[in-house]
Amino acid sequence: MCGALLEIKGVLKSKAVGFVFYQKHVFITGCDSGFGHLLARQLDGKGLHVVAACLTEKGAADLTAAASSRLKTLLLNVTDSGMSAGKVLVPPPFSAGLWGLVNNAGRSVPIGPTEWMKLEDFTKVLDVNLIGVIEVTLQFLPLLKKAQGRVVNVASVLGRLSLTGGGYCLSKWGVEAFSDSLRRDMHPFGIKVSIIEPGFFKTAVTRLDLIEADLRRLWTRLPQDVKDSYGETYFDDCEWNPDISKVTRCMEHALTARFPRTRYSAGWDAKLFWIPLSYLPSCVSDFVTNMFLPLPKNQRNV
Repeated sequence: MCGALLEIKGVLKSKAVGFVFYQKHVFITGCDSGFGHLLARQLDGKGLHVVAACLTEKGAADLTAAASSRLKTLLLNVTDSGMSAGKVLVPPPFSAGLWGLVNNAGRSVPIGPTEWMKLEDFTKVLDVNLIGVIEVTLQFLPLLKKAQGRVVNVASVLGRLSLTGGGYCLSKWGVEAFSDSLRRDMHPFGIKVSIIEPGFFKTAVTRLDLIEADLRRLWTRLPQDVKDSYGETYFDDCEWNPDISKVTRCMEHALTARFPRTRYSAGWDAKLFWIPLSYLPSCVSDFVTNMFLPLPKNQRNV
């Protein structure tokens, strides 16, 4: 009885903001930790039916333990060829369609100076952050059209302003372009597409220890002449935003608002620094961003 009353209360509350959560279904990728994990719990608490895709069994178990019985998890690697996750939502009660798709799964490494990279370093990141987003979206479009639903793609401020080499910035620029074309293509079918552009937040994707360890891996395989040109002290640190709920609140708004925005910038650094910087002439943005990056030992002033 208490559960039923809580569910009714959730429905009435959602009507007050112009959106009925009851029987709405949302599919989220990358729910092991970070944005995806928090968003899944957040939407579950609002009364939505969440299907959360996790990469690991531990991630799925942790999320299941932290959510209601309404939330469902499944194991999914978005890079798997011939991914058939779309079939998960076809049987009842999902046959009415899919209200929301959140493409959140991502990876950052390998990331670093372009000269340190090999082609496979680029493809490792692009396969998850861009090709994975495209493939998941294509799988779910029929269900999204049926429900006239929402697509929420997680890009980054680095999809506006490239700071370093590797596939991360490339992939996020690609997510921006894919989302823009998808939004225009799907507008006649009633599907709304939103882009989330977080600043620098502390998540598993941005863990400094993992990034630094991978940079060290790239460093050790470089030819000695390249190492000499950069110098041993090239590595540097960054600062991160700890409050990831700033991002998930944007995601929730994109899924539940009557009039969702096309783009959401999350974090003070994104709103006040990185995105405004991206609109300035390249010579200005290059000068400013170079102030935040380590300089090679054998730099040349041109």
